Amino acid sequence: MEKILIVEDDETVLNFEELELKHEGYNCLVAKDGRQALEVFEEEKPDLVLLDIMLPELNGIEVLRRIRKASSTPVILVTAKGETYDKVNGLNTGADDYISKPFAIEELLARISAVLRRFKSVSNETLLKNRDLELNTQSMSANIQGNSINLSKLEFLMLKYFMENVNVALSRNQIIDKVWGKDYFIEENTVDVYVNYLRSKIDQVAKSEYIRTIRGIGYMMV
Repeated sequence: MEKILIVEDDETVLNFEELELKHEGYNCLVAKDGRQALEVFEEEKPDLVLLDIMLPELNGIEVLRRIRKASSTPVILVTAKGETYDKVNGLNTGADDYISKPFAIEELLARISAVLRRFKSVSNETLLKNRDLELNTQSMSANIQGNSINLSKLEFLMLKYFMENVNVALSRNQIIDKVWGKDYFIEENTVDVYVNYLRSKIDQVAKSEYIRTIRGIGYMMV
């Protein structure tokens, strides 16, 4: 039974989420502000965090930043409808997914299931190499000539897919199916956002191009 930490200061929303997740068989932990969330996270080691951005004490982005310093535990951000900056900032800080209020419980459950499935699918230790770029699939770490690259979970899965298919043109739909899952719906331009994140991190330490845009198709690692 997976443990899910729900971080939400709205009592009505918190009770709703807790009731529905328990009904689905999850073991629920709760926190009503950012500092309490970090305390519960440290003590209970949940399998996933459902994290509202607008919180007292510490906001959700700061909570996420502190979690990511020590853990790769999946985090789904809960954002206000239309708050694009919060979504982008959260993904760039290391969130695995986001969902906007108001949301249908079916969508939330689907996103939780998909994120947990992706997290569990990470393979045993394997070292993938392409020129100076190395990826360790157990530690989820990457480096170029010893210079480390800090990756979010989705960036890691995307880079792993690229490195397993060097010199193969991959469509956006193929990337979505492999990284997010076949039963998961996202806009194709979300792939572009993550590729740009990944490129920027690689380009900070690399001296040559690793991910090439293939016009009309998608992307290819070279």
